[in-house]
Formats: sequence, structure tokens, C-alpha cells
Amino acid sequence: MQAQRFQDSDDVSASGYTPTRMQEARPSVKKLEGLSGWGRYPTADTAGIRPEKARDLAPVEGRCLARGLGRAYGDAALLSMGTMLLTERLNRFLDFDDQTGVLRAEAGTSLKDILDAMVPQGWFVPVTPGTKHCTLGGCIASDVHGKNHHRDGTFSAHVPRFSMVLADGTIVQASPIENPELFWATCGGMGLTGVVTEAELKLVPVETAYMKVWHVRSQNLDKTVALLTDPGYDAQYTVAWIDCLAGGSRLGRGIFMAGEHAKKSELSLRILNPLNPPAKGTKPFPVDLPGWALNPMSIKSFNWLYNWIQGSRKEFICSYDQFFYPLDGIHDWNRMYGKRGFLQYQFVLPMRTAFQGTKEILERLSKNRKASFLAVLKRFGPQGQGMLSFPMEGLTLALDIPFTEDLLPFLDGLDDIVMRHGGRIYLAKDARMKPEAFRAGYPRIDEFCDIRKRYDPEGKFDSNLASRLGLCR
Repeated sequence: MQAQRFQDSDDVSASGYTPTRMQEARPSVKKLEGLSGWGRYPTADTAGIRPEKARDLAPVEGRCLARGLGRAYGDAALLSMGTMLLTERLNRFLDFDDQTGVLRAEAGTSLKDILDAMVPQGWFVPVTPGTKHCTLGGCIASDVHGKNHHRDGTFSAHVPRFSMVLADGTIVQASPIENPELFWATCGGMGLTGVVTEAELKLVPVETAYMKVWHVRSQNLDKTVALLTDPGYDAQYTVAWIDCLAGGSRLGRGIFMAGEHAKKSELSLRILNPLNPPAKGTKPFPVDLPGWALNPMSIKSFNWLYNWIQGSRKEFICSYDQFFYPLDGIHDWNRMYGKRGFLQYQFVLPMRTAFQGTKEILERLSKNRKASFLAVLKRFGPQGQGMLSFPMEGLTLALDIPFTEDLLPFLDGLDDIVMRHGGRIYLAKDARMKPEAFRAGYPRIDEFCDIRKRYDPEGKFDSNLASRLGLCR
């Protein structure tokens, strides 16, 4: 069937993918002070331009880096002494084939844009992180994963191709077949190979906008890991919330959560429009909490309450927003960590060492009373082809920890455990990892650097994260 055509992007590549050179354009440069990632730590003073059309996305003098909606937690989307290319206005749909489910859109298009438009038509994104406020370009650069990685892999597994601007202004197409080395360096490459201008994404069909969900309470880490790895409990989407402050015989206790896209036959007759749940507005988090508000006692109380409430829910139906994006219902929820912010720490360990390594880290968190509201354990499937892509087959634990003076050396100690067990740390959430931990976890870094230097020999595309890690220096 002929693809449905949306608003023209005004990009020279909108009518095809023939390599060409981006037109010269100079949107006004604005000073950006105290820019940060979602964790609010660290910050950077930089400059930025905000193109209105993809044709204006010309390379600038000096170093530059694309930035979408700023949902990377640390310094992956920061560049001091350079220019940020702010892409959130490049968010046009270009075309959609309702037979194959392939959507083509500009790279500044958010997952929210896609879901709002496509779920009512019976289509869902194939992989999603814990927020829908991230862009296509950002999802490719981070090669994001979701609760279904053990079945469906990372975001890049569902991207047939994309177009990007290189350091010399040339526009090229990349796919697993055409320029495959550039494609796999860019997927998970943290924006260091060029700027994605538009991308294709293969959506998946759904009957409803609702999820069939079931919860199982686990008493300790042994039970939690067993639930995540037992085929009898497998589902398309699985995850476990962990009480990271519990110790002793309750170490690693939590709630195993599984879900599937609900079928029409599974919904209540009171749901009249299965593809259009009632809209719910977001509630703002009104103030920056003082530093003392989040402490081991307050988080311990929250964990007890959360465990009791969620463990009491056995099997139920909810909207996809409630299942995938509970925190998106609170606007600026990162303000609960105060002006000092927080660090998200996410690691993955191979299956052979995952249980022991995760146990050691939970024991250290409990002993040092390093509290986290969000401690999420997931199972990963086989590693993908992205050279710097994060997931490997094993278990991954993500933590949100309020920033304190002793946090950085404490996390260095966790890095030692991760390295000793053959794991790695997620670049999209990192704000402080040292170069030796990075190189230990990403064995394809030299291959990535060879590709990067071939397409960007002077290192025009850069970031504070790349400088801190000495990446390709």
C-alpha cells in the first residue's frame, strides 16, 4: 500500500535518502547557563541553537552536540565550550505505511508524539524506556531498552534506517545494510558520530491502549531473580521493584511485575473506546524539596508503603500510561531531589555472575543506607550489535540516589564490583564513571573510535561525557 504522507519536513532528504550536503544556515545562538540532564547533576554553561526546520541543522563552527528533550540523566547531552543543537522542534511525521507499521519522522519527534497519534489507530512503539518524553534521535543515540528486552531487544532492532548529518555537512543514509558500520556505531553512540535528522521506526499492532498486569510479591533476592528468570512467569514485559534498604533475610525483596497488551475481549464492557483511555493531566511537582527531606527513614517508609500497596494488587487492567510511564504523570518529578539533584546508577551483569554481583551491591547499599525510591531489576536478552549499546544478556539494576558529598566515592566502590563481575554501566545515565571502568565494560570501544574518526576525523561531535571518559582521545 502507498505510504501515508504527513507534513513535509523541508529537509533535502525528505523525498529520498540520496547523500547530499546540508544547506548553510545560521539560526541565532543563545547562551544556556546551568544546563543539566534530568538528574540535575552536573550542570554546564554552553550555547545553543534551536532550528525550526531540518534544513537549518547545518554544522556549526567548533564542537557541537545534538540534544533532544534532555532526559539523559548525567552529562551525555551536555557540551561545555561548544554548541548544543536543540532538536525538539524538528518533530514532524513524514509518512506511515499502515500495512508494515513503519513510521518515518524527524528525529526530534518524541515517543509521546508517536503514541498520541498512533495508539488510537492501533499501533504502539516496539521498545520504550520509562518515559515517553524522549526523542527518536535520543532513543537511537542511547539505544534505549525497555521491560521487553528479553524478548524484543533494544530500540535499534526496530529501526530499519535513518538519515544523519556528518561533520562535513554531508547527509547520508544508514541501515544494517547500507553503511552498516556507521549505523551500529550511531546506535548507542551517544550522538558522537553525527546528528540523526530523521528515522524509520517499525511499530507493533495492538488491539487496545490497555495492559493486562499481574504482580507477585517476593521475599528476597533469590525469589525475585527466580521470578524474573522462570519461564512459567515470563511475559512480554517483566520488571521487579526492589526495596534497596531491606537487609538480612529480606535483602532484595520486592514486587515482580509482568504485563501484556490487553485484548478487547479482556476489557470491561464499561470501557467503550478501547484505543482511547480517558485523558489524565499531569500534576506539577511544585517545589524543590530541601536536602533533608529524602533520607533513609523517609524512603524506608515509602518502600514499606509501596511494597504493601503494589504487593496487594494481583491481576488487573490499567492504561499503558500507568504501566509504562507512572512518573510522567508528575511534571518535573526530579524536583523532589532538590537543587542538588540525584544520580541514576544503572549497571548490567552477565547471567553467570548476576546474582552474586547484584547481591553484593544490594548489601553495600543496605549497609551504607544509600536510599533509592526507584530500584528496578530487569532481565536482559542477548546483546545487540550496537558498538556501545548497554544491554548484555543478564540482569540490570537501576537506582536513583540523592546527591550527597560522599556519593561519588561510594559509587566508585560499586564500579569495582561491576568490573569484577564482568559488567558495565549505562552511559545515558552516567555522570561520574572513570575511564578505566568505561573501557572495562565496553570492549568494542576501539572499533567504535575507528568508525568515529573515519566520519569525524577532527572530533566535531563531542560531549562532556566523552571528554570525561577520554573517549576516542
